[in-house]
Amino acid sequence: MHLLLVDELFATYSHPDSVPERTPYTAKLSLPGRAVELTAKALGLELEIIPINLIAGDHLTEEFRKLNPQHTIPLIDDSGTIVWDSHAIIVYLVTKYGKEEPGLYPADVVTRAKVNAALHFDSGVLFARLRFYLEPILYYGSTETPQEKIDNLYRAYELLNDTLVDDYIVGSQLTLADLSCVASISSMHAIFPIDGAKYPKLVAWVERLAKLPYYKATNLDGAEELAKLYRAKLEDNRAKAK
Repeated sequence: MHLLLVDELFATYSHPDSVPERTPYTAKLSLPGRAVELTAKALGLELEIIPINLIAGDHLTEEFRKLNPQHTIPLIDDSGTIVWDSHAIIVYLVTKYGKEEPGLYPADVVTRAKVNAALHFDSGVLFARLRFYLEPILYYGSTETPQEKIDNLYRAYELLNDTLVDDYIVGSQLTLADLSCVASISSMHAIFPIDGAKYPKLVAWVERLAKLPYYKATNLDGAEELAKLYRAKLEDNRAKAK
């Protein structure tokens, strides 16, 4: 069985004639896409990657909109069951396929509520703040790096640092909270390095997750690619504006 996911931002998308089970549509540079990939790795699920070219607007085609009217990635096609939004996807995957890894999304109501809170924190704070900083530069030719948006990113570091009272976001065990948040934090860190003196618990947490055997190839490489693309686009935008 396969999960279809997009791994290249600039690859060309064409819908396959037959879609394997658990197929994610995503992009390697996509923070949420990498959260889905990390979760699949933790569950031992095989991914079949379908690349989406966001810059070229593959996600805006009529064909893709039929799969997801909100035209966002990642998206999975699990034998005809379509699920979008990374947080919904990773909960779906663990609920359906995580019998041997129940700790990723604990059944205990209180613990699960804490995991859910962290997923909303990722969606509403971490990912959102980086997205609204990067989007004008990557897609609309902006030359600006607003200090207010940068300050908001550092405030997000502070919030997560203060949240970490154990080895992981929710207790002493790896959960979906960690896999989702680290995809965002690693991308932020690649552009705006985390100050270990100010945020020691956050740095220790990232280093702890970096020891996962699949972390570098599944997450870190994409985060570094995104940072490289950001710097290149900003330089190009500024050169064109002169």
